[in-house]
Amino acid sequence: MTDLLAGDDLDRTSVLQVPVQVSVRLGRRRLRISQLLRLGPGDIVDLERAVGEPVDVFVNDRMVARGELVVVDGRLGLTIVELMPQATRGREPLGPGPGE
Repeated sequence: MTDLLAGDDLDRTSVLQVPVQVSVRLGRRRLRISQLLRLGPGDIVDLERAVGEPVDVFVNDRMVARGELVVVDGRLGLTIVELMPQATRGREPLGPGPGE
């Protein structure tokens, strides 16, 4: 993509204005529909991640980084702690892993 941005024919600002979807996976859990239907206000769903573990950061459903959750002025935020090497970006599964 760097080669594209270097060309005179492409307006850099138009590329920088392309919207992307950013999501952070806090954890996951496989439930049966019957278990899901029994959930109510105040119920807790245990995730496979522990407090303090890194979270996965996805851009357009491709894992690009790992981060840590932070609280700033009472709001939840994210600090990026590791960028995935470009060769491996997007190779992490988005859905449930084996045995889940």
